[in-house]
Amino acid sequence: MQHKKLILLVFFLVALVQIYVPAKMVYNSNVVLDQGTVYKFKTAPVDPNDPFRGKYITLRYDINSWKVEDPGTWSHGQDIYVLLTTNSVGYAKILDVKREKPDDDVDYVKASIDYIQTWNQSPARLIIDYPFDRYYMEESKAYDAEIAYRKSARDVQQHSYALVHIKDGSPIVKDVLINEVPIRELVIEQQLKNANHENNY
Repeated sequence: MQHKKLILLVFFLVALVQIYVPAKMVYNSNVVLDQGTVYKFKTAPVDPNDPFRGKYITLRYDINSWKVEDPGTWSHGQDIYVLLTTNSVGYAKILDVKREKPDDDVDYVKASIDYIQTWNQSPARLIIDYPFDRYYMEESKAYDAEIAYRKSARDVQQHSYALVHIKDGSPIVKDVLINEVPIRELVIEQQLKNANHENNY
C-alpha cells in the first residue's frame, strides 16, 4: 500500500512539472511581449541556397557585425551581450558589444560570435549569431511566407523587418513585416489569389 502511494506521489510530481514548465515558458513569453521594448530589426537578404526548413522562416539581420580592434581576445562561439538603440529612421542599431552582462539601464540581447572576420578587414569584425533567427508559422503558411520573404529580401524596392520585443535580454519575434504589411496577411492574400486562379480553370 505504501509503495502504491509512493508511485502515485511520484506520478503526481512528474505531471505537475510537465504542466509547470510549459506554463512558465508561456508566462515568460507573455511578459516579454507585454512589457518588453519593441525593436524593428531590418532583415538582410537571405542565401537562396539555404533550404526551407518546414514550419518557420529563417531570418538574417543587417546589423549582424561589430568592429573590434583586438580580434585575438574574442573567440568563435563566445557569449556576448549586444546593447541596442534605434537609428534615425527607427530601426534597431547596435550601441555596443560586451563580454559581460551590462549593469546599465539599457536594452540588450545575449547572443554569440558566429565567426571573426579578419581577412581584408581593418578593423576586424565580430559576426553575430542572434538567438532569434526563426519566425514560426502554421505549416500551411510557412512555405509561402518563406517565398515572400526571400522575394522581398532580393527586391531593393521593398523593405522587410522583424518586430522583436526585448526585456531583460530575452527577445521574442512577434511579427515579420514586408512594406509594413504582416507576412501572414500577405501569405493569406497570395493563397486566396492562387485558389481563385485555380478555380477559374
